[in-house]
Amino acid sequence: MKKIAVDAMGGDYAPEEIVYGALQAVKNWQIPVILVGDSERIAPLVDEAGMTDSPLVELHHAAEVIGMDEHPGMAYRKKKDASIVQCAKLVKAGTAGAIVAPGSTGAAVTAGLFGLGRIPGFKRPAIATPLPRADGGVTLLLDSGASADPELESVLQNAVLGHFFMKEVYDISEPKIGLLNIGTEEIKGKPLVTQAFAAMREQSLYRFVGNVEGRDILTGQADVVVCDGFTGNAVLKFGEGVAKLIGTLLKEGIRNGGLREKLGAWLLAPALRGMLRRVDYAEYGGAPLLGIQGGLVICHGASKRKAIANATKLASAIAEADLSARVQAAVAGGVHGDE
Repeated sequence: MKKIAVDAMGGDYAPEEIVYGALQAVKNWQIPVILVGDSERIAPLVDEAGMTDSPLVELHHAAEVIGMDEHPGMAYRKKKDASIVQCAKLVKAGTAGAIVAPGSTGAAVTAGLFGLGRIPGFKRPAIATPLPRADGGVTLLLDSGASADPELESVLQNAVLGHFFMKEVYDISEPKIGLLNIGTEEIKGKPLVTQAFAAMREQSLYRFVGNVEGRDILTGQADVVVCDGFTGNAVLKFGEGVAKLIGTLLKEGIRNGGLREKLGAWLLAPALRGMLRRVDYAEYGGAPLLGIQGGLVICHGASKRKAIANATKLASAIAEADLSARVQAAVAGGVHGDE
């Protein structure tokens, strides 16, 4: 099993929660990890967990960190000993198979682009966000923020990335690929979308199910929903806002209600806890950056140990699937490659 390089200094709760989360992945799934960061701060945490002598745990010292408020490109070039930079070097050298990055999203994307490099034939990577849906499955939304204004070729290649990711990582034999639009008719939408529809309909690599409207993203109509990064990020942030609003309204209704409301909340508590688990980002770990050579999972800055453990599991699955090789072969064969 390939080792996973974990940026132990990234995120709001580094290094404690990051280290404990990575070690949890070692305990739960025997995934070998390399904890990258300040060894003087990391080593005592590993020792406290009783895993100093574990053959599945390595430490790789990195003296610098790229902060959330720094320009990612400039910081990545200047801070050669930053933890995310060292993670990329480990994957590039073949020492590790993928990265878990809970720090700056910009720095993580930069590490993917310049540290690992794009898959030959690909112009831009895509952030793929797994979203829970009504039937208990997961829909992959991509791009959800890496490229706000992509060319047609990049949108088409996102469909190829999503197809192989869902097939290899989620074990769906024939993933359904949809194109996000304002209507189901093929003539609707801006030129980028109508052109993408025509090209996706003509290919034979994946199962194209046509246009998908925003209200259908979470219904299971498609396993992969393709869009530009601006639209995808707006959809993602709006969904987060709706989830928070519903939670706030429920709490207010219970707090301001009478005995009947409070009794009803008590009776519904087990079901509500189950629902919250399904929509909790920690259950999915993070969002993979696809279209690069090697695996990289971008985590929420506020990720704690549960999210990091699941992100490490996801990164391991991506590394073992060798997605970049599968995608490169498809593009080389003429499916949405360079025009």
